Amino acid sequence: MNTSSCMGISTMKPCCRILSSCKGSSFFGYPFRKCNHLVTDNLSKPHCKPDNIDRVSNYANRVIGVRRVIDSNRSVFCGSDSNWRQSRILLGLNLNRETRLDSFIVNVASDIRNHSTSVEAQVNEKSFEKFYIQGGLNVKPLVVERIESGKDVGKVEEEEVRADINDGSNVNIKQSDNYLNGESASESPNERELSEVEKEAWNLLRGAVVNYCGFPVGTVAANDPADKQPLNYDQVFIRDFVPSALAFLLNGEGEIVKNFLLHTLQLQSWEKTVDCYSPGEGLMPASFKVRTVPLDGRNGEFEDVLDPDFGESAIGRVAPVDSGLWWIILLRAYGRITGDYTLQERVDVQTGISLILNLCLSDGFDMFPTLLVTDGSCMIDRRMGIHGHPLEIQALFYSALRSSREMLTINDSTKSLVAAINNRLSALSFHMREYYWCDRKKINEIYRYKTEEYSTDAINKFNIYPDQIPSWLVDWIPEIGGYFVGNLQPAQMDFRFFTLGNIWTINSSLGSHEQNESILNLIEDKWDDLMGQMPLKICYPSLEHDEWRIITGSDPKNTPWSYHNGGSWPTLLWQFTLACIKMGRPELAQKAVDLAEKRLSADHWPEYYDTRHGRFIGKQARLRQTWTIAGYLTSKKLLENPDVASKLFWNEDYELLENCVCTLRGNGHRKCSRFAARFQVGL
Repeated sequence: MNTSSCMGISTMKPCCRILSSCKGSSFFGYPFRKCNHLVTDNLSKPHCKPDNIDRVSNYANRVIGVRRVIDSNRSVFCGSDSNWRQSRILLGLNLNRETRLDSFIVNVASDIRNHSTSVEAQVNEKSFEKFYIQGGLNVKPLVVERIESGKDVGKVEEEEVRADINDGSNVNIKQSDNYLNGESASESPNERELSEVEKEAWNLLRGAVVNYCGFPVGTVAANDPADKQPLNYDQVFIRDFVPSALAFLLNGEGEIVKNFLLHTLQLQSWEKTVDCYSPGEGLMPASFKVRTVPLDGRNGEFEDVLDPDFGESAIGRVAPVDSGLWWIILLRAYGRITGDYTLQERVDVQTGISLILNLCLSDGFDMFPTLLVTDGSCMIDRRMGIHGHPLEIQALFYSALRSSREMLTINDSTKSLVAAINNRLSALSFHMREYYWCDRKKINEIYRYKTEEYSTDAINKFNIYPDQIPSWLVDWIPEIGGYFVGNLQPAQMDFRFFTLGNIWTINSSLGSHEQNESILNLIEDKWDDLMGQMPLKICYPSLEHDEWRIITGSDPKNTPWSYHNGGSWPTLLWQFTLACIKMGRPELAQKAVDLAEKRLSADHWPEYYDTRHGRFIGKQARLRQTWTIAGYLTSKKLLENPDVASKLFWNEDYELLENCVCTLRGNGHRKCSRFAARFQVGL
């Protein structure tokens, strides 16, 4: 059902809100007063909704964004066009039955950067009642022809409301409306003829869209009609929504992605507490659910409420470290695909990026540039022995740092953060390429390691014991391939192959060109092991017998070759496709997509597959899993238009290599930890 708000013309309480209990936090870049209140926005449905007013308010919500009530009779809406030349302030008046408004337009010329993209410009703005939101839309002025009492309230010239909307993102507005109405993707005039499998996938993806106050804000994790206990699969996960977002973006539908980015940004400012302890400011939620609750004192009336989960309800109560990293990566993708960079330049978005980075870059006890996390803090969200410095987190961290460096506005308040990003990128790149890389040569080197070395010039810096080399690896590693190991910490190297982490080292150029080529060589050489009958294995090999009992705690869901323990996850297709296109080997991706296409629709789009070669649908897999559907569609879109893939990956940054002193010395790896790093930062 398509709902919207009265754009301030009615004084009735809006029906959308975000429950906010906050102290010392921020919202859209502005500090909260000490408070415990409701933050109410105008993306809401009026309680008295004439049809024409609904059209006006639906249009206005797209232009304006967020409303803050200043007093009982007046509301201020501030937006800007995509050329940053003019802001429009629309005054919503409290109208009684006798009030009649023939028309109004208030155009205030200003430099939008002075009040919406500079943190400093708002530093003295202490009041929470007023702030500016740049809409980033290039629209014709909104003309309200007549608003009067009775059934004809809010008559609007529909042609004015629907006139040429172009936010610079090449979004087809008709398409955006279509997917809300559940129409088939094949009805778009700009698309080629789709196969029956693709048509089914698009219809299922659109059916998974979640609306908040009448506007799309994400997709549920799964939409299995036979699932009587959905648990949290009926929520919108940041991680899970990324392939859905890319599918929509590549199909010219950007509204849902923009809404998702902004609403999850609002949730970032919440005060998160688990057993009287609050995690660091800047943490993004793992997921959120749109709940419909009764309005206080209004019998039979309801409102939409966003209910986020920051890990306090998750199995094991683990904070989602990867959520903020995925959010930054998606924000960059939105700008590069749509061409709408105004979103990432907004003051609230800039503040959100900074909060995430400050949380990741905060000082700690760790001696290395990798992020230290607990088990279950990423896609593998159950106990699987990845606590420490797992590859997946490091690859996403590197991608988020590179994305942030592109998007951050450099000024006095961010220059120190940008410098910290550059230093961390350089150190992280060297660390991963030097210590995480594993090929036949490296295994032989570890096999001959000396242990218990006490020296700044030690070769075996992590004191890895040669007996840790698993027997399966000796025969499994190919002559011309290699990969990044799953984890590294003192006296422990996890030799399992983790697919997502290795793919993202390619996409982000965390690995060198030669290393990236070697990863694809290994995947091609070990196709039966890593692809089998359904791509792709989340990790290889599985934990079995005593290893499974000790490391997973005898987890009945992560039994050998199931779920996270060696299960096959079709959602990884889009990431693999992106990596193959980047490395000039799209035929590998096409082979994987063709393999998946044979079964996904017939099997009703499962979450994952079990057994060594992915022959069976997972024993606890949900059907109609949204990111399975979206991963397939995104892969098809990328293969159909490989040029757009360049907007999603990163090429080698030679400036980073030049900044890393380690790579300029013949024996750099022996100098880095004590001398080169100090020289690099000028100490």
